[in-house]
Amino acid sequence: MLIDTHTHLYVSQFDADRSQMMKRALDAGVEQFVLPAIDSETTAAMHSLKLDYPNNIHLMMGLHPTHVGENLIEEMAHVQQQLATHSFVAVGEIGMDLYWDKSYQKEQKDAFAKQIAWALDYNLPIVIHCREAFDQIFEVLEGVQDNRLRGIFHCFTGNLSQARRAIGFNMLLGIGGVVTFKNSGLAKTIAKIPLKHIVLETDAPYLAPMPFRGKRNESAYISHVAQKVALTHNISLAQVAKQTTENAINLFNL
Repeated sequence: MLIDTHTHLYVSQFDADRSQMMKRALDAGVEQFVLPAIDSETTAAMHSLKLDYPNNIHLMMGLHPTHVGENLIEEMAHVQQQLATHSFVAVGEIGMDLYWDKSYQKEQKDAFAKQIAWALDYNLPIVIHCREAFDQIFEVLEGVQDNRLRGIFHCFTGNLSQARRAIGFNMLLGIGGVVTFKNSGLAKTIAKIPLKHIVLETDAPYLAPMPFRGKRNESAYISHVAQKVALTHNISLAQVAKQTTENAINLFNL
């Protein structure tokens, strides 16, 4: 069994063939799917998909950093209301993204810190989106003096030092399609990280692994990520599936 710990199955890219895509994933042994939130406009679609696959799909709630903007107060109120009225397995995806736009850097940082506090209030893990923002993310995490802090660095693409620092904050590393890219360097980093600190993800429909790079990603392709992790650790695919599945089950309390 494999668990896709980060997949946007509810987005419009899957509207034409969602049921077929889900069948392909289930047939490939992907039995559990954890869906990150983006903003208030995607909440209804997330809940709807959860109703369609109640035994397979698990939801997060949070405000994606690239959606922090002028309507921040309303969006944060929506997250707070959802956490108070529904059951979620994590607060995410939250964090900071300074790749596209730095104009809301302070607001992103404040929203990240606030949502961490909410995660602790509900005793939930966090799922971190970090792009061009390791220093800023680590600064926020340093300020959290609570041993219940735990979660995942989603789509981890950092170096070995950053990986070890993330693990030091009780974070797992979410490894996806980038590990299969020839020049990413991520495989060399992951080879030095014990499997107990790793979970698998697709971030579908984005970041498809080789040999599908540049095409729409889907959860069935997580087997290619697992195979690459197995290769870097010189162990069997079954061992990777077993350990990463256990890691995800324990973190999300599935």
